[in-house]
Amino acid sequence: MDTALKTALAQPAVLLFGALRIEFPDHTLRLVDGSANIVIGGELYVGIDETFGTLADISEISEEIDDSAPEVTISLFPPDVSAAAELSHPNMQGSVVQIMVGAVDPISGVAIGTPEVLFLGEIDVPTIMIDGSGARKVQYTVVSVFERLFEVEEGQRASNGWHQSIWPGERGLEFMTGTDKNLYWGVKPPKNSNTARTGLSGILAKVQATKAGTGL
Repeated sequence: MDTALKTALAQPAVLLFGALRIEFPDHTLRLVDGSANIVIGGELYVGIDETFGTLADISEISEEIDDSAPEVTISLFPPDVSAAAELSHPNMQGSVVQIMVGAVDPISGVAIGTPEVLFLGEIDVPTIMIDGSGARKVQYTVVSVFERLFEVEEGQRASNGWHQSIWPGERGLEFMTGTDKNLYWGVKPPKNSNTARTGLSGILAKVQATKAGTGL
């Protein structure tokens, strides 16, 4: 934890805040929980964003060890139908999300030190909902950055086109037309396939060496 923030939290009275930052393709949303305006890292966080509205709620964030990446849900109150449609557009998927908590100087309105990042992830699924009071809101399922560790990269292949799609200009596979080994990318190889291949290659090599030695 940041030293200045840790010192502030140790005081008898401290003004805490929660903040949300979402890097949409064409707009960075910076919201705080409440009606205040707070400067965090030189950026202004507001209670209401003129384009996308206000923060409705954030689900509980917990720490645990499991075989799946953690996720949270974030809900926004968009100001109108157009904003709701834009927030739920497929282009928003993958936008980077940060949820922070910190302390603020009530006189200057500036965050003390560096806020603690409670969650760092990306938008997965947006859903338009109507809450109990009839208000329209957009709810995001946000998955942790560790979600990418669970992706099965079945589309990878040992070809020049794929290689350059990841590393443009790197032409290490440009003249490769084939390999003498089966490469299994993104899937498990069949059992004993590599062993059988290696054994056959070894036998052929021995036969060729024998022929060369005997003049056949």
